[in-house]
Amino acid sequence: MKRVFAVVLHYKGKQLTEKCLRSLLEQKGRGFKLGIVLVDNASPEPVNRSAVFKSVHWLKSDRNLGFAGGNNLGIKYALNRQADFVFVVNNDTVCDDNLITNLLKAAQKEPNGGIFSPKIYFAKGHEYHKNRYQEKDLGNVIWYAGGKIDWANIFTPHRGVNEVDHGQYNKTVPTGFISGCGMFVKARVFEKVGLFDEKYFLYLEDADFCQRVKRAGFELIFASQAKLWHFNAGSSEKVGSNLHDYFLARNRLLFGFRYAPFRTKLALVRESFKLLLIGRPWQKKGVADFYLHRFGQGSWG
Repeated sequence: MKRVFAVVLHYKGKQLTEKCLRSLLEQKGRGFKLGIVLVDNASPEPVNRSAVFKSVHWLKSDRNLGFAGGNNLGIKYALNRQADFVFVVNNDTVCDDNLITNLLKAAQKEPNGGIFSPKIYFAKGHEYHKNRYQEKDLGNVIWYAGGKIDWANIFTPHRGVNEVDHGQYNKTVPTGFISGCGMFVKARVFEKVGLFDEKYFLYLEDADFCQRVKRAGFELIFASQAKLWHFNAGSSEKVGSNLHDYFLARNRLLFGFRYAPFRTKLALVRESFKLLLIGRPWQKKGVADFYLHRFGQGSWG
């Protein structure tokens, strides 16, 4: 009997979090015991601890620890209770009934896998370009079907994004990057490489974790039969927001200087000086904080 813990981090999006929890409570399958951990990350809109969620383990932080620190709180809880697998999943998602079963099947078939990701769809009506699709295709548009690191630009593009799923990504295969939206992680991976790096606070901590896992000799596996629906940016701010500007400007430098080839590092330095001169205000602060070694919440706090 495998012990699986799902860790759901809640800050905003109370109704979305409740939908996510309900979908986890409705998981089907045998051969595993599922524990659900809700981490209240000093939320301004806490979830009601109703009878519906009486089996959920509740943790509360007295301050916002970011994606990295908040999830680490839940991961530690799971590891201390002898978890075999930890499923880190965004609160703005809904899980297929057989999600955990299919992730476990993939883990059994891929013994060298360290992290497994489901196929992730845009939640119906939340597609980037919903007007281009037929009504019958909504809810079947891919958000993630594997990913990679674009080392020249330090971005993490998703395979299949905006494509209607016609079965073109139905093979379980190794992949170069797994999004923190849904990460099914073997417990011994955390024991070997550690948890999310809290220097990032928000954005690119998943890419950093993937790099450490790969360098430790594990594979990243896209598990094509496991399915998840994502209310994209449902509980965080949009691209181009001040929050996005700050953390991406700073964390691309942090990630790039750790892992990127020398040529990319030079390009990042040139780009960072350009942002200091003509970037938006929070991009300037992000770059300055990188060079001043202000990590974690940094100037955002």
